[in-house]
Amino acid sequence: MFALNQENSVANNFLAELRDTTIQQDRFRFRMNLKRLGSLLAYEISKTFTFENKVITTPLRDTNIPLIKDEVVLIPIMRAALPFYEGFLDVLDQSGAGFIGAWRTEEGDEVEAVLNYQAAPDLTGKTVIVIDPMLATGKSLVKTVISLLSNGQPKSLHLASVIAAPEGIDHVKKSLGMDYHLWTCSIDEKLNDQSYIVPGLGDAGDLSFGPKL
Repeated sequence: MFALNQENSVANNFLAELRDTTIQQDRFRFRMNLKRLGSLLAYEISKTFTFENKVITTPLRDTNIPLIKDEVVLIPIMRAALPFYEGFLDVLDQSGAGFIGAWRTEEGDEVEAVLNYQAAPDLTGKTVIVIDPMLATGKSLVKTVISLLSNGQPKSLHLASVIAAPEGIDHVKKSLGMDYHLWTCSIDEKLNDQSYIVPGLGDAGDLSFGPKL
């Protein structure tokens, strides 16, 4: 489990702006801060990859540089994850990609996740990063991972969020019977009665793109 704000860095500034209700009114700035955090988290995750030495010819002589060996696939959960995903893609720019469509539905007192779209490549032996800015109940993330396994067994699985709730983290731990690495920028206090993260930041999809019907 890795949380980017465990050490003070510029990431705190981006997180503060994402949460600030005044700054949130600027959709471009909101999306840009999600993108910036995606880039920072992608850098941290890259430290876990497999590397191999390659000979590079410079103007003066050849030199050995360790380069990423893994085949990386980025999978954002639409629509809220798209700006966050752009930050990952800026850093891991040779990655493949897949896309998942999901939303939450409320049945009585229960919040459930519904998946309605999946387009992903063969994941066999790949390093897969599932990207979702808000890890609230964890149900959509778990359903996404289980669905993606129909495309093959990855070499390694990384789950990346901007903000995570302890309840969502616990649900993922209890529900996924496989190895994975969980990455976030902040672990918040709790879920409220409507299963929204507190203090959180609101609806990342609506703040990025506008309210939906």
